[in-house]
Amino acid sequence: MSSHGPAEPIFSSKSAPLRGEALVPGDKSISHRALILGALSVGETRITGLLEGQDVLDTGKAMRAFGAEVARSDTGEWLVHGVGVGGFAEPSQVIDCGNAGTGVRLIMGAMATSPITATFTGDASLNARPMGRITEPLKLFGTIATGRSGGRLPLTLQGAKNPTPVRYTTPMPSAQVKSAVLLAGLNAPGETVVIEQEATRDHTERMLAGFGAEISTETTDAGRVITLKGQPELLGQRITVPRDPSSAAFPVAGALLVEGSEVFVPGIGQNPTRNGIFTTLVEMGADISFENERVEGGEPVADLRVRFGPLKGVEVPPERAPSMIDEYPILAVLAATAQGVTVMRGIKEMRVKECDRIDAMARGLEACGVQVEEGEDYLIVHGMGRVPGGASCKTHLDHRIAMSFLCLGMAAENPVGIDDCKPIETSFPDFIPLMTRLGASFAAEGSS
Repeated sequence: MSSHGPAEPIFSSKSAPLRGEALVPGDKSISHRALILGALSVGETRITGLLEGQDVLDTGKAMRAFGAEVARSDTGEWLVHGVGVGGFAEPSQVIDCGNAGTGVRLIMGAMATSPITATFTGDASLNARPMGRITEPLKLFGTIATGRSGGRLPLTLQGAKNPTPVRYTTPMPSAQVKSAVLLAGLNAPGETVVIEQEATRDHTERMLAGFGAEISTETTDAGRVITLKGQPELLGQRITVPRDPSSAAFPVAGALLVEGSEVFVPGIGQNPTRNGIFTTLVEMGADISFENERVEGGEPVADLRVRFGPLKGVEVPPERAPSMIDEYPILAVLAATAQGVTVMRGIKEMRVKECDRIDAMARGLEACGVQVEEGEDYLIVHGMGRVPGGASCKTHLDHRIAMSFLCLGMAAENPVGIDDCKPIETSFPDFIPLMTRLGASFAAEGSS
C-alpha cells in the first residue's frame, strides 16, 4: 500500500508526441460496488474488467473477512460467492482499507444493519479523513460508531440489532454518503429513502437494480428522491466493468498537452453523473471524438479519440462539480497550459479527498510558475500556455495529485517531479508503463 516502505520520487520531462492506444483500468467506483453487492447476494457473481488496484483489492479482502468467497480465476475474471443480505459474519481481525475512502465508507454502510461489530483502519491518508458524514446517518438505523476525534479512523461500528428504515437528506453532494445509506437500507425493513439536492454518480442505484433490488428514483422540487425497499434477495450477476473515466482523464490530458499527439482511449464509461470532465474539455476546445457509443453492463460507454490542440480557459458551472469532482486536479493542469483564465467553483468536496486537493494543486502549480487563486470552495488558474515547471511537488499520498503533476511535466519547459509515485498503485497500477508506451518520459529522481 501507499503508506508502506520508502517514498519513490520520480520526475517527468517534456514529451515527444503521444501516440497509440491507452487501455485504462476498470472503473474504480463500479469495481468497489460489484465486490460489495456480490458479497451481499445469493449465488455467484462473475466480474470481468475489475480494477486490480490496491484500493479495490483491499475491498475484496474486506468482503472475505465478512464471510464471502472472493477469488480471481485463471482467466482474470473475479468470482464472488455471496452470503446474502444480512448474512455478513463478524470479522475476526481489524479491516484495513488502505487508502480506499470509497471502499471503507461503502463497507461501513453494507455492515451497519447487521448485528455484528467491526473495526476499520487505513493508511495515514485515510485515517486523517472525516467519517462523521457516514456514521451520522448510519446512527439513524441504530448503528453505534466509536472512533477518534472528528469521527476519524480507526473506528469501530456496532451494527444495528433491530434496524429501522430511514429517510435522509444528504447535506452535501456525496455519492459515498448516499450509497452507504442505501446499502444500510438493504437489511432494514420497509423503505429507506435518500434525498439528494444535487445529482451524484448513480452507479449504486443502477447496480442495485441489476442485482434485483426494488429501487426507484424520482426528480422532485426537493431533489432526487431515491426509494429502496428493504430486505430483498439479491441474486449473483455477471458484471462487466467499463474502463474508468477518471483514469482515462490522464492519457486524454497527455494528448491534449503534448503537441502532435493523437491517442485512442477505448471503452470509457460515459455515465452522465461521471462525464463532466469531458463536457468541460470540449468547452475548452479539446479535439475529442466519441466513437462507437454503446451500453455495457447497464452503463453507457464510448471510445475516445483525442488529438492535440489549443485550449482556452472557461468557467466551469458549479453544478457540474459532482460529475467530475475527482478530475479537478488534472483539469487544473490543463488550465495552466490553456489561454485565459479557468474558474472552478463549488468544489469544496476536494478538500476532504485523499488530501486537501485544492491546496495541493495550488501549491504545486505555484511552484511550477503558474498564478492561481483559491478559496474554501474555488480554484482559479491563470493559463499561460507554456508552464516553466522545474519544481518537485508534494503528493500527500494522493494518487490523482501524483498523476496530475506527472502529466504537467510532459508539457512544461523544465521537468516536474513528485515526491512519491507509489500512491498511483491505488487506482492506476499501469499508469507509468502505459504513459511511457505512448511516449511519455519519466525517470527516477537522481537518475541521469
